[in-house]
Amino acid sequence: MGGAFRFLTAGESHGEALTAVIDGVPAGLQLSEADLNADLARRQRGYGRGGRMKIEQDQAHISSGVRGGRTLGSPITLTIQNATGRTGSRPWPWASRPRAPPPRP
Repeated sequence: MGGAFRFLTAGESHGEALTAVIDGVPAGLQLSEADLNADLARRQRGYGRGGRMKIEQDQAHISSGVRGGRTLGSPITLTIQNATGRTGSRPWPWASRPRAPPPRP
């Protein structure tokens, strides 16, 4: 396992979902959604910082890169739907604030 891991993330913590692509994971490692969700549950019990974590009920879903509980050697895609996140139907609090003019050319 001398290779480098590469991570790509998309989404934001208060958005609809978070997505992660993890590249460089060797084939044959044991990995399941239950493994990931056990760590999320540990965080939801308040491990770490802030009380907000205690109300979250998010669950990870493995979309690709794992079959039969073993990594395939291809990139792993994870999605975590944010059950308590903001959606497009609710505006952000800062959306109505005046914005600075664009810089001059």
